[in-house]
Amino acid sequence: MSPVFIALIAAAGIALMLVRPWGVAEVYWVGGSAALLVALRLVPLRLAGHAIAEGADVYLFLIGMMLLSELAREHGVFDWLASVAVRGARGSCVRLFCLVYGIGTLVTIFMSNDATAVVLTPAILAAVRKAKVQALPYLFACALIANAASFVLPISNPANLVVFHDGLPPLGRWMIDFGVPSLLSIAATFLVLRVWFRRELVARIEAEVEAQELSRSGQLVAGGLVLVVAVMLGASAMGIDLGLPACVAALAITAVVSVVERRSPVGLVREISWSTLALVAGLFVLVDAVESIGALKGTVAALAWAQGLGTELGALVVGFVVGVGNNVVNNLPLGLIAAGTLRTAQVHGLLAHAVLIGVDLGPNLSVTGSLATILWLIALRREGLHVSFMDFLKVGAVAMPVALLAALGGAVVMSWM
Repeated sequence: MSPVFIALIAAAGIALMLVRPWGVAEVYWVGGSAALLVALRLVPLRLAGHAIAEGADVYLFLIGMMLLSELAREHGVFDWLASVAVRGARGSCVRLFCLVYGIGTLVTIFMSNDATAVVLTPAILAAVRKAKVQALPYLFACALIANAASFVLPISNPANLVVFHDGLPPLGRWMIDFGVPSLLSIAATFLVLRVWFRRELVARIEAEVEAQELSRSGQLVAGGLVLVVAVMLGASAMGIDLGLPACVAALAITAVVSVVERRSPVGLVREISWSTLALVAGLFVLVDAVESIGALKGTVAALAWAQGLGTELGALVVGFVVGVGNNVVNNLPLGLIAAGTLRTAQVHGLLAHAVLIGVDLGPNLSVTGSLATILWLIALRREGLHVSFMDFLKVGAVAMPVALLAALGGAVVMSWM
């Protein structure tokens, strides 16, 4: 009966993470389920420790990116970017939308999707409120581009490291495989949002917004971000795991800024979401436990069935199934399940690319698709804005399938070349 109990406890932990009964944070449901498996001796302590250790590269990457995001937020880099967008719009809501979308794209590509969804969004909200325009088009732009641009580079989404954690392609190979699909994803998502919010974007920006200067420390942080990105891209080009370079580079920039400002970095370290790291570690344990009882046989069989449809059709089917699946179990556990399935089935090439595209882009369907989108929703509620599940789904039900079809089509075309 132990395999049944393992599967039930793991499934319950993931389900409770999504539902969050009584407002209890996600990490407690996942961590509690993992701890229960160990306490009941359903999972050996050695296996749990090995599962947690598997995620070392992901933890280091997340620490580095969260530290950089908090550093940029504290020193006004995101507020400065938002003010640049508003002033650069010169009274046009359409131009403002394009600028916000462009800034969100760049932040996602070089600082990961979490920075766009969680850190850039409040800065954009504050700026558009000062401009006295309807905020939702610009906030949806932040939420959706955070996923639509999240596979331009390996560093654009922690899920990329999860799916390919035992064999992340070098940068050159990555750009060949995902360059065109990601550009199509970005363009398709933009077009859908532009049409969807066309009425709101007809208005003019009447209120003047003062120019916001980037402080000396802010300039130092911005320059540091460029150097960190260069370090990570260099590591990716050489096929080096990204976690350690990202973490070390972020710590170095933090140390330099702290010395220049003569301030302790302890406050920044406290702002890192350590609970997110614990959540990811717990998910590694749950998924490894499920994998240890052979529960991935079903996903491996499903992947084999998709292969039987032919490479191109199989990739489209897999991409859409994974994309929709994100919104049932969330993209973090699904990414881990997908990684285990690909590893067990020894699948590479177009089908593996379709899996990654589905994992990254699928969360644009609903607010339950990724932790970043859930945090985006929570951030809006704190500011008095209420976007319901259905409000998001109405936009996502159009934007996600269109962008996913475009990206998968691009991946199929690139596989022919």
